[in-house]
Amino acid sequence: MILELIPKTNNQDFPIAVYIKITSNKNQENRYADIKRVLIIAGSDSSGGAGVQADIKTVTALGGYAATAITALTAQNTQGVFRIIGIEPLFVAQQMEIVLRDIGADSIKTGMLYNASVIEKVIEVLENMAAGVPLVVDPVIYSKSGGCLLDKKGIASLKLRLLPHATVTTPNVREAEALSGLTIRQTGDLVVAARRILELGPTAVLAKGSYLAGDSVTDCLVWHDGSETFTVSRNASRNTHGTGCTLASALATGLAQGLALNTAVQRALEYVQESIRTAPGLGKGYGPLNHGHTLINRNNK
Repeated sequence: MILELIPKTNNQDFPIAVYIKITSNKNQENRYADIKRVLIIAGSDSSGGAGVQADIKTVTALGGYAATAITALTAQNTQGVFRIIGIEPLFVAQQMEIVLRDIGADSIKTGMLYNASVIEKVIEVLENMAAGVPLVVDPVIYSKSGGCLLDKKGIASLKLRLLPHATVTTPNVREAEALSGLTIRQTGDLVVAARRILELGPTAVLAKGSYLAGDSVTDCLVWHDGSETFTVSRNASRNTHGTGCTLASALATGLAQGLALNTAVQRALEYVQESIRTAPGLGKGYGPLNHGHTLINRNNK
């Protein structure tokens, strides 16, 4: 039995109501049996724009199945992060173990890990239960509003212990500076920093250039024997809360679905760009994205 949400629209961008159509089609049911699984290890964002909330929306919108292990609870909105409560590292590990033992994972994505103790427990589970599973490390060190989300000991653990396990890591300019020890002022600097980060052990580095000045944004994908750049015109929208989380989860979904790394990066970037373009404009600060645009577009076809 299929429950299908059918949008009713009034010629606007978003459906104003839905009704449920019930059909029975075994062939349609069977096509979901091979859905790809993404385990997300990250913090919760009470505003829904970033963290595991953004991750779950992204994976679902791109046709994957999202499971989670929560590392921290945050009280935040579009204007900033106001309080963080860390989750006990052993419980973070238990969440991962329980999911992997039962559901499994075709890729894993890490976001905000909060401290070195959590990172060490995450690594322990990865080594024991998920060796060989593609790992996307979003090295969350700073919030969009500038607050620090990982202390110096945590950054050291991230660099020396977690990155060697990564299929790809996705630092923005500030994170790339923290990981490489270099100053980044232009795209050339970003490439050099990505090469330096590559020496820490990940298979590839996607260094994001959105914080650099200019009318365009260039992201640099670097691996040991090659590189590729992705350039788009800059969108001046304020609705960019959770873009890093969203991009990394979109990338993890692509890898889980068997896409080549550069193809997965291209699709993830396009998904984020459209999520920004169609953002609903919520909040007084950096507004959230429209993660559901793929579902709306699909239903309107």
